[in-house]
Amino acid sequence: MMLRRLALALLISAAPLAAASAKTFALVVGIDAYPYEISLDGAVKDAKDVESALRRAGVDQITAFFDAAARKDDIRAAWTGFVGSAGKGDTIIFTYAGHGAQMPELVAGDEADGLDEFLQLPGFDRSRAVETDHEIIVDNELNAWFSEAEAKGVQVLFVSDSCHSGGMSRSFSGKTRLAQAVTVKLPPPSEEAVSGAEVKEAQFRNVTVLAASLESQPSPEVIIDGEPRGALSWSFARAVEGSADRNGDGRLSRVELEDYVFANVKNQSEALQVPNFTPQLPRSEDEVVMPLTRSAAVAAKPGAQKTYQSVRETGWDGKLALSVDGSETVPDNTGGTGVPYRWDAASGIFYTPNGDVAGEHIDAGMIQAVVNKFILLDFLKVMASQNPGTVSLTPQKDIYAAGDKISFDAPASGYKNMVVFNLANTGQVQLLDVQSEGTASAEFKLSNLQVVEPFGADHLIAIATNEPIDAIGAALASKSVDAAAVLQLLSTRIDGSDTSVAIQPLYTREKL
Repeated sequence: MMLRRLALALLISAAPLAAASAKTFALVVGIDAYPYEISLDGAVKDAKDVESALRRAGVDQITAFFDAAARKDDIRAAWTGFVGSAGKGDTIIFTYAGHGAQMPELVAGDEADGLDEFLQLPGFDRSRAVETDHEIIVDNELNAWFSEAEAKGVQVLFVSDSCHSGGMSRSFSGKTRLAQAVTVKLPPPSEEAVSGAEVKEAQFRNVTVLAASLESQPSPEVIIDGEPRGALSWSFARAVEGSADRNGDGRLSRVELEDYVFANVKNQSEALQVPNFTPQLPRSEDEVVMPLTRSAAVAAKPGAQKTYQSVRETGWDGKLALSVDGSETVPDNTGGTGVPYRWDAASGIFYTPNGDVAGEHIDAGMIQAVVNKFILLDFLKVMASQNPGTVSLTPQKDIYAAGDKISFDAPASGYKNMVVFNLANTGQVQLLDVQSEGTASAEFKLSNLQVVEPFGADHLIAIATNEPIDAIGAALASKSVDAAAVLQLLSTRIDGSDTSVAIQPLYTREKL
């Protein structure tokens, strides 16, 4: 949920973390079961994943609320307890995964669009909104809560994996964390809601808000590792585990977290959402999020060489769950668990687990290549989750129509070598560029590309590494190369090395 009054800096103080003795507290909320609303599938998994990652990162005290236990009075009491225990330089992290919604503003003239945003707890029933309004947390109330911490010099990081507005044009079939808007005018549910309306974001110096998506986008539940999840929560948990700590100094800087979360939310959501970081620029070059004092993923000594797991060490098995309609043809390398990809043999349409159309006119002779493409893509996503790179499409859309003109950019990587290629919706592998022996310092750019058929899901890939890349480039240049061969090459030559992987989904169709 975008909380406009709370769209503050992602990371807090311009100064480094105070002392090693500074404490970190975490309040974690996750809600799937809504008695009076469409329930969610992945919010509790998100919250438990974040809770576990925070514990491994060395957070001193964590209080978590799941489903029916997420009552406003109890959440408020936990917050009050943390503020009371915390001192100057300490940090309170508050994460929320669940429904967000809007309602008419509580204080006249407070919101530019006349709407307040709120977190919806299980006890709220919009058909009895006045009677149950004590089970919502309004943005103004959060302002008041955060002001209490601000007054003590306590740093606050609020991560909201929810939404309140927006729409999508892709054929996405999953759930979004958007509850229906409240249309009746409610009285202010608390004095905090009134006092919080007086707080302006410019007044905060120690408060951070990280929202799941831009205001114009929903926050969908997407399939990650075979299960519905929130891409922001998943990415934040991996970041806190240490994957975002590029230099291994045991601290997450604003730049590290921003680069990591932007890339991995895009990868895991298939470009359906863009996180909201405000202000857009860090307050300083060394702005810090939090320490990672006990994270096993972080190098033991500041400045030490960071290590990376091989993809198989992370638990990846090279299988793909596939449901086949109207044909006995099933590729040999299926058998994965979780929500499956689906191939409708009669229509030739290949669907992702999220319900997106990933390929059209896919016949029995092509299905193995398409399956191999998505197995390779899954492998690349695991690599990217440890060391994501940066690529972009302009203009940025969740789907492009036939005839659209787009530009693709892979900026200079800082590595010696880079290879750029496309995984087409038909399963083909198409080499775009190879830069070796120091030439990867130049950016790669394709301008005025035009969307043409076949339509579906392409994925533009940029791999940057200091490992030798000539053999990979030569194989990709071969007309006979396929995704299975590329997977074998990458597995044996760069997997587990200091290699950056950037992925740009490109979904297309004939007409919008």
